[in-house]
Amino acid sequence: MKHIIGFPSSGLFDAAAELDIPPVIARTPRVAVNIAEGHARTTATDDLTVVTVQYGPGAEAAFAGVAQAWNDRAPVLFLPTGYPRGSEAVAPNFEARRNFTHITKWCESVVRPEDLPQLLHSAISRVRNGPPAPVLLELPVDLLEQECGTSASNRPLVRRARPQADAAEIDEIVQALLAARHPVILAGQGVLNAHATTELTEFAELTRIPVMTTPNAKSAMSERHPLALGTAGRARPATVDRFIERADVILALGSSLTRSYYIRPVPANKRVLQVSIDPDDLGKDYPIALGVVGDCRSVLRQLLARVREEPAAWAERARNDGDLTHEIATCRRQFMDDWMPLLNAGGSPISPYRVVWEIMEALEREKVIVTHDAGNPRDQFSPFYDVTEPRGYLGWGKTTQLGSSLGFAMGAKLARPDATVAAIMGESAFGMVGLDFETAVRCKLPVLAIVLRNHVLGGYAASMPVATKKYQANRVSGEYAPIAEALGGHGECVIDPEDLSAALRRCVATVRDGRAALLEVVTHEESRLAGLC
Repeated sequence: MKHIIGFPSSGLFDAAAELDIPPVIARTPRVAVNIAEGHARTTATDDLTVVTVQYGPGAEAAFAGVAQAWNDRAPVLFLPTGYPRGSEAVAPNFEARRNFTHITKWCESVVRPEDLPQLLHSAISRVRNGPPAPVLLELPVDLLEQECGTSASNRPLVRRARPQADAAEIDEIVQALLAARHPVILAGQGVLNAHATTELTEFAELTRIPVMTTPNAKSAMSERHPLALGTAGRARPATVDRFIERADVILALGSSLTRSYYIRPVPANKRVLQVSIDPDDLGKDYPIALGVVGDCRSVLRQLLARVREEPAAWAERARNDGDLTHEIATCRRQFMDDWMPLLNAGGSPISPYRVVWEIMEALEREKVIVTHDAGNPRDQFSPFYDVTEPRGYLGWGKTTQLGSSLGFAMGAKLARPDATVAAIMGESAFGMVGLDFETAVRCKLPVLAIVLRNHVLGGYAASMPVATKKYQANRVSGEYAPIAEALGGHGECVIDPEDLSAALRRCVATVRDGRAALLEVVTHEESRLAGLC
């Protein structure tokens, strides 16, 4: 644990400071939890991510952030303070232990100070092991004022367990892939959680099986790899549709296979083999031919060892495949050619796709972490941005709370100070969390917020056509670069597409020099989405 994140008051801040652990204090509890999620999902180590908030209103306001972390499977240790013991059941006091049960995998409260070391050890063990998810331990404020009396320093450090598959399960997977005519790997966030990018890439190369990822797992394998198909989100590149429709066997590695509006469905009548560290994932939303409980890195290493036992069989399969990588490259190139008129569009207001293209041109993939907000920023950015580094992209595709990307970006910068971190968001998202841009300034977390301003709630007119026509219910207003300046950061606004590249590069240079920046781009509303039009 290198930092403690939170807002606005907790006895843990001083306790951590006495141990030379600095606080990162946000402007709102929700964004504090978003920062924690960004940190937990970006750190390349098993560094513990801890977030705390004040009891009562602080815990209430943190609920949305914890719900987001639950859906994104972020291994966060949440330590809210609680009402003094004896008053927690007094209405209308909000008791975290009772109210967070369904969005945490373990949710307890400390009653006696002598129980604290064991309960804290148990909480950390649950963060480290099993399905990643927030873990909650509520600490009553009066308990924090007492001496514990027992030390946790003599307890062994909690290590991560990496369960393996049964040998018969490994054999069944390998034989199914070997017999398949058009197998596809669908990589989920479990690959990233297990730090298994190297193993996934090696397995794909050895077996010559193309790989697509879920939205949360974007960056699990370099999208510039010849066998990479892209991200199977609501909006997606043409390579995803071509290969998943043709597939006869789908190996879902580290994916819950959750049905979601924001995730490309698995077509019917496919033979699905699912590997997950969470037994509750197996077959929950799709019928599966085989379900395996295991850590993705362990299972992939078993699969690699098994495949190497039959080199002749896999060599024969490769010969029968034809030029698979040529087909992928041709499909990808045609997809980009079809969308290039929008990606290179001129005119004002600026096309949001032109913004996507300029971002792709300006950012060095090896040194950058990007994320996006909900809605059009996600659907317009994800199909085109070809991430190359593991954890170089924080994707999300289940619950989609507006504004979460700003906290994610700050958390990523906290985990990776060497990286340039950017968040692409709409103005409605910025409206939810804009004041926390000051957190980036004050806490020396220089991130780049790219705000697309079109003065409408993008895409919402279709859901309220009468209210939109009669009362302009989908309209918003405002200018955002001046807000960034007022909060101590750098702000620019771009109206002409010809000025966009230079402005973007200035903002990137600014954050690399240690100052948070906001680039406001005046765009038009764009309804066309890849894979949906």
